[in-house]
Amino acid sequence: MSEPAIQRFDSRAAWTPSDYPTKDSFAIDLEPHHITVLEAEVERFKASGGGHEDLSQSSFPLTKIADDIAAWRAEVHDGRGMILLRGVPVEQIDLDDLRLMYLGLGTHFGRPVSQSNMGELVGEVVNIGDKDPKERAYRSSRELMLHTDRADHIAMLCIRPASEGGLSGYASALTIHNIMLSERPDLLAHLYHGFHHHRFGEQPPGEPLVTRERIPIFSVTDGVPSVIFIRGYINLAVEEGHVTLSEGELEALNYMEEVSNRPDVRLDFPMAPGDLLFVNNCLILHTRTAFEDSDKPELRRYLLRLWLRQDDRPAAEGVIVHKGKAGIVKRDGKGTYYKGDAAA
Repeated sequence: MSEPAIQRFDSRAAWTPSDYPTKDSFAIDLEPHHITVLEAEVERFKASGGGHEDLSQSSFPLTKIADDIAAWRAEVHDGRGMILLRGVPVEQIDLDDLRLMYLGLGTHFGRPVSQSNMGELVGEVVNIGDKDPKERAYRSSRELMLHTDRADHIAMLCIRPASEGGLSGYASALTIHNIMLSERPDLLAHLYHGFHHHRFGEQPPGEPLVTRERIPIFSVTDGVPSVIFIRGYINLAVEEGHVTLSEGELEALNYMEEVSNRPDVRLDFPMAPGDLLFVNNCLILHTRTAFEDSDKPELRRYLLRLWLRQDDRPAAEGVIVHKGKAGIVKRDGKGTYYKGDAAA
């Protein structure tokens, strides 16, 4: 039985930078009543005695702004795949309260999951590893490739940008797919077939360091497309000798990377304090340029990140294996620095 023909994606999520020439074209300015409702819900939730693990759409209801949230969520899940909410008062709210507010709002876009061996639901995007490639990307200052994370949706809240560099970059994976289908359709089959992924020491207990399964870069389940592209984890599996790539596989990866970085595909912009991005990680690749931090700790780049799972979203088995139903399993004594095969 032959494989079904690869089809073009016609979707609002198949955008290019010309569709959004400025941040204003995809930004929503939060109104005072949005902030009032969020702050009131934080106080109510705190009084209940709950913690981060107790937050959910039902325990943090936000009823008075539910219609706005539904529209925002629809834009992320079923529209362009990305929204920017501007005006979160990050300098006026206590950091613990800000985390609660952020995570509580995030539950209306998906179920929060763990982002590392440390089990955190609200990840701190800070530079502790500088350019060291063995430190997780979100805790470094190095240039990143366009990639996806191990979640269905992600959120990034800017508290402080870098003193120099650190632009955010995004590209529609559906646009990349369509360009490759037009220019090099022969290479797409390799991307649908998938690749074994290194797990960077963050695999569940008893699981191998490299996935047994091939993780598809592109897949379609019940008509719903998904993308997983983490070139660094594919490369590391090869570099450590766990797998080899055919010439066709290598060419396909290189071509996808080249297309994703074209100026008419990749959208770059700076984030400002109070900017909150929700991104459909199943459809949109993201990156960050290298940056330099301030010498003063209180001025260093600082963002908060969420990983969110959309439980009703159809996905191929390889996609589910890659992301995990609860994100990355918490492992006591483990951090985000990869120490090599023996320590994984």
